[in-house]
Amino acid sequence: QVQLMESGGGLVQAGGSLRLSCAASGRSLSGYAVGWFRQAPGKEREFVAGINYSGKTRYKDSVQGRFTISRDNAKNTVYLQMNNLDTGDTAVYYCATPPWNNPFQAGTQTYEYKDWGQGTQVTVSS
Repeated sequence: QVQLMESGGGLVQAGGSLRLSCAASGRSLSGYAVGWFRQAPGKEREFVAGINYSGKTRYKDSVQGRFTISRDNAKNTVYLQMNNLDTGDTAVYYCATPPWNNPFQAGTQTYEYKDWGQGTQVTVSS
């Protein structure tokens, strides 16, 4: 079973940038899609960005053009570069991978993912 660990969160002013990392252990990420989700207080967990096994990406509309997801299979790590952050991006950010029997596509729903990291807090101040 894969273990996922997010890092790179923190406190940043509006307009600033952060790069989140999702490092995997116990299994290679190669051949698996990876999704980034976020959850703000009192809100449901929502899809932010995904990258499929071949590198094709998809984004939530509100982050398109500001966030970039990428993967480095040699490092078994997926990244989320977040630029021009605003207060609406404040949340705990999670990475996740689909189950082994449907690993290739980065879905937008939480039920499409099996393994989750513990999350990293991103706080954007005005």
